[in-house]
Amino acid sequence: MNLGTTQRYYLQTMGVDVFVARNSAKDIKTIKSPEERQITVSSVPDTDDNQVIWNDLRKQVAVCTRCVLHEGRTQTVFGVGDTHADWMIIGEAPGAEEDRQGEPFVGRAGKLLNSMLYAIGLRREQVYIANILKCRPPNNRDPRPEEVACCEPYLKQQIALINPKIILAVGRIAAQNLLKVDTPIGQMRGRRYEYPEPRVPVVVTYHPAYLLRSPREKRKSWQDLQLAMRIYRESK
Repeated sequence: MNLGTTQRYYLQTMGVDVFVARNSAKDIKTIKSPEERQITVSSVPDTDDNQVIWNDLRKQVAVCTRCVLHEGRTQTVFGVGDTHADWMIIGEAPGAEEDRQGEPFVGRAGKLLNSMLYAIGLRREQVYIANILKCRPPNNRDPRPEEVACCEPYLKQQIALINPKIILAVGRIAAQNLLKVDTPIGQMRGRRYEYPEPRVPVVVTYHPAYLLRSPREKRKSWQDLQLAMRIYRESK
């Protein structure tokens, strides 16, 4: 079964030419759309309560002053996407453009992330995207441990509310802080990890910004995405 023209375009954007097995293509097409998922969610009695919790959490983040990063931000970057998503994408921290727009993974890196998702049959609107930090570190430096600790309760609550079937940790800093390890990202790839509470499988891949600088590594990220899709299918 051949890939659609649009999906093939996104694979080429990633620098990958692949043939998808018939069973794999079928699995990709069966991922629920937001509309299909909403039918199921609407029957859950605490949906309205969850929305109140989301709104309260967003307000808490917007006025947060727990660490020094609030002094230089334009605005917080809370997260974006389907709050009932099966997939959660977790990155490092906002950059300059994210700080201006208030949304994670925008600009060139965001476009590449969109392509990576589309390559496995997902639209940006079908996942939930968040960062380890909600505020931009100055000059895009690495987050400090105390900053990560201040933001961690917000991220934990987001994960608990979404309860995704899989987490894709994007980049070294996201992976190391999420999993509490100091393993180099090259050694973390190709394995299944688990976020403890709620228990969610985690797959690690390179950050799109790194892939823009090192396009030869895009094929490795394609392998990571295929691994994530296999683990996701197993969890269904």
